[in-house]
Amino acid sequence: MENFMASLGIWLGAFFTLAIFSFLWKDNPVYKFAEQMFVGLSAGYWFIYTFYNILLPNLIFPLAQNFSANWIKLFPAILGIMILMRLFRGLEWMSRFPIALLVGTTAGISMLRYLKSDVINQMTATMINPFASGNITSTIGEILLIIGTITGLIYFYFSKKHEGALGLGAKVGIYFLMISFGAAFGYTAMARISLLIGRLQFLFGQWLGIISY
Repeated sequence: MENFMASLGIWLGAFFTLAIFSFLWKDNPVYKFAEQMFVGLSAGYWFIYTFYNILLPNLIFPLAQNFSANWIKLFPAILGIMILMRLFRGLEWMSRFPIALLVGTTAGISMLRYLKSDVINQMTATMINPFASGNITSTIGEILLIIGTITGLIYFYFSKKHEGALGLGAKVGIYFLMISFGAAFGYTAMARISLLIGRLQFLFGQWLGIISY
């Protein structure tokens, strides 16, 4: 029975992988079926995960064990129910309040996080002594970090025309920005290629047995 279920899983994985790859030919019913199946399974999985790993341990169990000490948890539960009111015509206005609170809280937390990681840490990194480490590689990297930060800021300084020394700094900043964007795009492409390699290894290894996997 275990071997049958394992074989069935491999064949289903191969079928849905090839069904998704069929989109390279054109949009077709097989691809749409696989896409909808993926969305449905993902929704079902995350619903069960949320119920057993979030609602039960953080809301239902604490209220059932000691309601008087955990009654404050009713407020997020009520806000969650208000969000679900968006599914009912005439009551969707109730969902605006928790959604506004969620968006505002997320924006505030994200602003603090990015302020620390992208502003304060970046400024701190440009204020260190690049020659303190004594390592030539670290020294070059720290010098490039300082130059890239300053010239990048110069490029976005539009209160004065970019000419002379200011124009040279802005031009250098453009190169740093393009290298940064290119590296980010390359990293994203590498991640997608890794997914493709993994699917091809599955097809030629576990499914067809052509390669060792």
